[in-house]
Amino acid sequence: MDEAFLRIIDEKSSLLDGLADYIWDHPETAFTEYASAARYCEVLRAEGFTVTENLAGIATAFSGSYGSGKPVIGLLGEFDALSGLGQVSGALEPQPDGKPCGHGCGHNLLGVAALGAAIAVKEFLRTSGTPGTVIFFGCPGEEGGSGKSFMARDGVFDQLDAALTWHPEDHTGVRTLRTLANCQVRFCFDGVASHAAEAPCAGRSALDAAELMNIGVQFLREHMPDSARIHYALTDSGGFSPNVVQPHAEEIYLIRGEDNHTVQELYSRICDIAAGAALMTGTKEHHIFLKACSNTVPNTALQRLLQEKLDRFAPPEPTEEDLRYARALTKGSLVGVPDADPEEPIFRGVNPYHEEEPLRCSSTDVGDVSWVCPTAQIHVATVVKGTPGHSWQMVAQGKLPLAHRRMRYTSKILGAAAAELFVRPDLLEAAWAELRRRTGPAGYQPPIPPDLRPTAMQQPR
Repeated sequence: MDEAFLRIIDEKSSLLDGLADYIWDHPETAFTEYASAARYCEVLRAEGFTVTENLAGIATAFSGSYGSGKPVIGLLGEFDALSGLGQVSGALEPQPDGKPCGHGCGHNLLGVAALGAAIAVKEFLRTSGTPGTVIFFGCPGEEGGSGKSFMARDGVFDQLDAALTWHPEDHTGVRTLRTLANCQVRFCFDGVASHAAEAPCAGRSALDAAELMNIGVQFLREHMPDSARIHYALTDSGGFSPNVVQPHAEEIYLIRGEDNHTVQELYSRICDIAAGAALMTGTKEHHIFLKACSNTVPNTALQRLLQEKLDRFAPPEPTEEDLRYARALTKGSLVGVPDADPEEPIFRGVNPYHEEEPLRCSSTDVGDVSWVCPTAQIHVATVVKGTPGHSWQMVAQGKLPLAHRRMRYTSKILGAAAAELFVRPDLLEAAWAELRRRTGPAGYQPPIPPDLRPTAMQQPR
């Protein structure tokens, strides 16, 4: 295949870098990414894509398509941030910038690289006359919202013959990992306020109920699968006056398991614990199911294609400027962090492909797309080795030159792989055969109810 079409990514470098920096400068949490979504749609229209907004009834979900007919190849982009991670760019120590959130998972790069790939594929279709359609999907709320799960439930991805995406990491290679399914639930307790000294007997503490629930869940951990995970955040403790019996309390639980069935079982048991905590404290409990996502289904046919492209195109080498910053960060805040390497602080080259599919105990709503159509991902090193995800260090590196260069490199890998799918029906056939084998006759079963709507991430009251 003539890969001259990939040159357009270099020609659009200022556009892509500028968009990534704009997203970084305007961090927005799940389903509130209004500025980011608007800027993406503006760029897509200017680049000749047909834009569709309000996908699945979500204000910040959109797509940009080009071409016509089959095959239809999707490129998945994310652009949401994480709360509490506002951070000065290029810092070597925690230095909050006053913003309530920040791109601690590199999503300012993730979506833009996928967009760059879509621009390259558009150029391929235009110049070669190859039939088919490329679609860039703006997928909101990956962090704590599982936007793709809502989109998948409502059939947004049903038209796809395959989907490709990626994630910024501290290493480069094909992602063969399996990830956990999950669900997120808000547990609310209502009690009775009273004077904590003069009339404690008249009060019923909602905070006591929340604390007892947490204790009950701690005991549950001994009796659940080793791969399962349960996390929580106390989002409302009932106020900051200790001389008041707290009349309300809320907390959010995130429940993970190897598949949706395991998650559902744990969810049911945790609901029983919450009800028991309310019974013990004389309070009332109700819970709100917020979201869920499925485990990922790997696809070796697409993964091998991505490995071919990674092996063909070497990642950009770090500059001396990149290395100076990386060494300073490694010898500073990353001291003692696993995988940090003061001698070679930036990953070079590409990891060899392996058929193993280890379980990673995190989750992604890409899982739901992978149940709907063949889906594959890569990792690309945009940060210093050992940089923890969801950290201020990740945010600090999101606008640096290395991040920009490796992001555009990712556009070329995804663009080259996607373009080949248009002329390799055998690959698509093999990918679909594998998907059907792995998912079985039942196929995709959405993990969220049909009437559930996304919930925007909000700061605790």
